[in-house]
Amino acid sequence: MPLKQLGELERLREALIERSREQARNRAEQARLEAEAARLRDEFKHAMRELGGVQPLPPRGRHIPAPRPQPPTARLREADERAALQESLSDGLDAEELLETDEQLSWRRAGIGPDVVVRLRRGHWSIQAEVDLHGHRVDEARSALADFLREAQRAGLRCVRVVHGKGLGSRDRVPVLKQRVRRWLAQREEVIAYTQARPAQGGAGALLVLLAPAGRSSRGRGA
Repeated sequence: MPLKQLGELERLREALIERSREQARNRAEQARLEAEAARLRDEFKHAMRELGGVQPLPPRGRHIPAPRPQPPTARLREADERAALQESLSDGLDAEELLETDEQLSWRRAGIGPDVVVRLRRGHWSIQAEVDLHGHRVDEARSALADFLREAQRAGLRCVRVVHGKGLGSRDRVPVLKQRVRRWLAQREEVIAYTQARPAQGGAGALLVLLAPAGRSSRGRGA
């Protein structure tokens, strides 16, 4: 027989031997697993006898409790801040008790020099944001202004415009909202001064409002 065929027969024989060994190992492993399972069954039965016939509960699936909802603290805090701010914007105060105005419908807080109003009117500070209250009902306007002032203060803005309209569409053509906006602004500590906007910026229907620098109280401080 040629040597090549002898080599192939030898490799085939070794392969058959290795397969037999593998099958033997598998049978041994299977026998070991069966013996282990039988041992565990015996231990379980013995434990049940020791417990006096207590039966295990049938499997019902794992129960994962639903997470408790977290209170929306951020929204609650903002709502509280908004409510406090709106309450602070009162309609019950006489304007003369709060406002020191001039013929151009400007106002400045006590301790703020008149030059601040002049610079505000001349555009020394650029307008960084605005809120349009024109056409709003009183409660809507108060809420919108409160939200706007809160966000402007948080953002560190200095000069904003408040559009209140000229009151031409009001009953008896009385500018009710215009007067109330002046009262509301004078009650806010972050408001340093305001003046009627120039014609190109809204004229009698808008106010330019100067806010205190972020982190500083407007009372007794300069601009």
